[in-house]
Amino acid sequence: MNLREHRIPVEEFSELAEGGGGAAVLTELSAAQHSKHILLVRGVLEAARANGHPDADVTRRAYDLLAAVQRRHPEVVGTVLRHPSVGAWARRTVKMLDRGDPDAAPGQLAAVAAAAAIRSGTACEIDVPAVKGVVTLPSLGQAVLSPTVSTATVECAVDGTEVAADGIIVRIPPHPHRDAPGWKGLRSLSAQADGMPLSLLIDDLDPYRMPQTANIGARLSEHETARWQSTLDRAWELMVRHHEAVAREVSTTITVLTPLVAPAQGQTSSSSRETFGCVALSTPPDATTLAVTLTHETQHAKLSALLDLVPLTLPDDGSRYYAPWREDPRPVPGLLQGAYAFLGVAGFWGRQRHLEQGAAAVHAGAEFFRWREAARLVTDTLHGSGRLTAAGETFTAGMARRLDEWSRETVPADARDLALERAEHHRARWLERHA
Repeated sequence: MNLREHRIPVEEFSELAEGGGGAAVLTELSAAQHSKHILLVRGVLEAARANGHPDADVTRRAYDLLAAVQRRHPEVVGTVLRHPSVGAWARRTVKMLDRGDPDAAPGQLAAVAAAAAIRSGTACEIDVPAVKGVVTLPSLGQAVLSPTVSTATVECAVDGTEVAADGIIVRIPPHPHRDAPGWKGLRSLSAQADGMPLSLLIDDLDPYRMPQTANIGARLSEHETARWQSTLDRAWELMVRHHEAVAREVSTTITVLTPLVAPAQGQTSSSSRETFGCVALSTPPDATTLAVTLTHETQHAKLSALLDLVPLTLPDDGSRYYAPWREDPRPVPGLLQGAYAFLGVAGFWGRQRHLEQGAAAVHAGAEFFRWREAARLVTDTLHGSGRLTAAGETFTAGMARRLDEWSRETVPADARDLALERAEHHRARWLERHA
């Protein structure tokens, strides 16, 4: 598996700092994440061997199969390795192996290799782990066997693929993203507007789809999946026609959606540096909310990928600061992530406010005003923290330039007043809790 050096030129770094970057830069960041996953998978192999893990031989055979598939079908292996949960599993497994954690599961690499073999049509037979009788094949789905099964055999042949153990056979359908007896496929969503396509998987099965998330959602019903598809159709049309640059970044970066349990009010979303390309979110109530969520989380993904190439903050010294979008004090890295995400959100509402009328226009104007001011406030906090690297100082200066440009745009008084009221209410509540 070949690796190459990844660099971000100065001009592209500046474009990212100002909230953009474009599809070309995002393609490079995605390529860097792919290389990272390759290194992590190799790290699983080496750590399993170095620490004498019982599954070291299984891991070696899995790696050899993956390498064999990669030689003939590199694009297929790339698709599997880029699947967000693969990176999360590999990273956590390397850490667990290094500290001698008995729960480390390097043998899951066999399931990664099996997924690549299935996608490429490579004939093979490989044993894969099962957790309480469930075999997870990343990017494809799950085979459900007997709860007592801990190991199953995946047999790929020209006439199809079977997962078998203890006399139970689950046949994976020719279109593995569809359900079948004993098989739960990761369903797909797709949308197209003005010739620009978007393809996403709904990963509501993989145990590593969004690690350490307390409000992780269960599998969507067919009705809920159809609702997500309908909302995505309308959100994508909105983004392509009125937020085209962001739409191109989303289509280049985001590949997976993971359901979350909805909060008591509103909607919630999150992303993780471990699962590049995945957006976790509760059911979006409407197309505009989904468009804002994709904008927000793509900003997080961009910054997380950049941080793997260019350190922007110094080690945490324990200092915590006010963030106008959070209820808790934040360290500098979290503050930077939030400011960059809301830089993108402010840009979205700055464009969207010209499309709305009546109360919706007031709301859009208030969101633009509130988040441009909030992000600008936090860039000042970051500059004064003393916890940025030289590259971090340059990056946040670029953020400030874009926000200062937007600050010269006029916002109607009713929208400005609404934004100030919301901001002041948040600040007062935060001070009451933390002062």
